[in-house]
Amino acid sequence: MIIEQIYTGCLAQGAYYIESNGEAAIIDPLREVQPYIEKAERRGAKIKYVFETHFHADFVSGHQDLSAKTGAPIVFGPTGMKMGFDALVAEDGQEFPLGKAKIRIIHTPGHTMESSCYLLINEEGKEEALFSGDTLFIGDVGRPDLAQKVIAELTQDKLAAHLYDSLRDKIMTLADDIIVYPAHGAGSACGKNMSKENSDTLGNQKKTNYALQEMTKEQFIKEVITGLTPPPAYFPQNVMMNIQGYESIDTVLERGIRPLTPREFEAAANETGAILLDTREATVFAKGFVPNSVNIGIEGSFAVWVGAMIPDLKQEILLITDEGNEEEVITRLARVGYDHSLGYLKGGIEAWRAEGRELDTIVSITAAELAEIQKKEGPLNILDVRKNSEYLSEHVIDAENAPLDYINDSMAKIDKDKTYYVHCEGGYRSMVFNSILRARGFDNLIDVKGGFKAIKESEKFKVSEYVCPSTLL
Repeated sequence: MIIEQIYTGCLAQGAYYIESNGEAAIIDPLREVQPYIEKAERRGAKIKYVFETHFHADFVSGHQDLSAKTGAPIVFGPTGMKMGFDALVAEDGQEFPLGKAKIRIIHTPGHTMESSCYLLINEEGKEEALFSGDTLFIGDVGRPDLAQKVIAELTQDKLAAHLYDSLRDKIMTLADDIIVYPAHGAGSACGKNMSKENSDTLGNQKKTNYALQEMTKEQFIKEVITGLTPPPAYFPQNVMMNIQGYESIDTVLERGIRPLTPREFEAAANETGAILLDTREATVFAKGFVPNSVNIGIEGSFAVWVGAMIPDLKQEILLITDEGNEEEVITRLARVGYDHSLGYLKGGIEAWRAEGRELDTIVSITAAELAEIQKKEGPLNILDVRKNSEYLSEHVIDAENAPLDYINDSMAKIDKDKTYYVHCEGGYRSMVFNSILRARGFDNLIDVKGGFKAIKESEKFKVSEYVCPSTLL
């Protein structure tokens, strides 16, 4: 019996490979499905099922491609939703044999109405593991406000009430020694305060998870919805792709992996409405980039921030990457539904520079340099682009919060004629913020290297007293 969690950090997402006696099941696969197929082939196993815990909002699942390439049926929990592909809609309690084991579906509406968990009954007949999707996280539960973005009458209060019943009637009645394997961990926007741990015993969650403590349904609803902020704009679009279907990842890669010379790249930029997306590391980007390009570094929570910053999934994109990273970038864009990459700058920024083409830069200073400027000039306009919850927890006194998450609202706070010093936590998000605004004509933004962490460690600025955040959204 094999249970393998395949965790993807940039999405804080866990997919699962389960195998018994030569038969395998995949739960919540990512868009790029070849690694699952190769894993099963190496082990001499056949993929028998593709299980989906719900219609995901934060990424495009690989269910459709994986089923097409392996012949394994796609299985969802009870739903009346019309899908754009063949799928088996299971009944609550239905069991699926897997080698000498079996998997039982437990319908747990709440995060969404079709949300279901999968209970693994091992080869000895013991209930061993619960693949809990977005119903139960480690330290948290799935937020109940996402489905209403697709079906308006499913209010967050209604869904939270369903979630209360699902947890108490379906999950908490299971044995304490069952291992809980959730679909997400810390960093995902599908919950508000998830643990960094990626699994735990159900018994420990019953003791420590705030949502599993004794309380009335009304108290639960209040607890679960407190601290929620509007979800990223791309979430409903990903849900619809997961319901209606999508292009094969192979087609997306073929279209996007198109090398363009600097001349061809410039022509494509001028002839289309494509965004110029530079995925290099922030400090490298700042030293020289194609004018009007936006920096979202591949080394951070790339897919999440692309989804938050580019509202239209059909937006055409031209890429500037470190050489050799092109396929990875296109794949990671496709994970969240951005399937319209038109090509990439062949030879990267060095090829652009070699032809003597114009480069733009963003001024970036250290925390010590910021302190010296403040000493000479007095109070400065400092912008903190972290989430509001981070700002409220701890911030530089007199800094203004302008969250990257809501960049259009934040932009309204800025006077183009004034100089602003911009920081986030470590330097990643501030460069995203600065590059987007620079492309929109804001030329007086200066980046602070190392962000709030460096500012605080310098001990040259007054910082508010730390307050433990009630939400990480």
